[in-house]
Amino acid sequence: MRQGRRHGLSVEQKAEIWQRWKVGESLHEIGRAFGKDHGSIPFPLAQHGGIAPAVRRRSERTLTLAEREEISRGMVSGSSIREIARGLQRAASTVSREVVRHGGRPAYRASEADQRAWKLALRPKACQLARHRKLRLIVTSKLIQNWSPQQISG
Repeated sequence: MRQGRRHGLSVEQKAEIWQRWKVGESLHEIGRAFGKDHGSIPFPLAQHGGIAPAVRRRSERTLTLAEREEISRGMVSGSSIREIARGLQRAASTVSREVVRHGGRPAYRASEADQRAWKLALRPKACQLARHRKLRLIVTSKLIQNWSPQQISG
């Protein structure tokens, strides 16, 4: 039997669930407030052990949306990566990596790059072996051949 599409909770709704939980409301009361079954409420709470997660913040070292917009405008105007970096008071390598990471000069879009960077910053991240089948096969074959992990990493 195929179930209907599940709709996740928005950031604001999750914050309200945590606020209500902290005040001491029951799962039934929280469920009623959102028009959901009380059985669907424990999942967001259980993911974090009943303790509200810290609010996500960007590192001060990462590029901001405004800086990404400047990069995009600079590329459209034909400026070099070094000129753009100088205007942002950033290293040219930072700007260059940003552009390459998000599609190169012809495909770079500031808002898409910002959304993608925010998404990629989530933790935990999958390890290299989980993401790369070919690498996983190589490591597995070497382990079978009695190589040590130090020899494989070398």
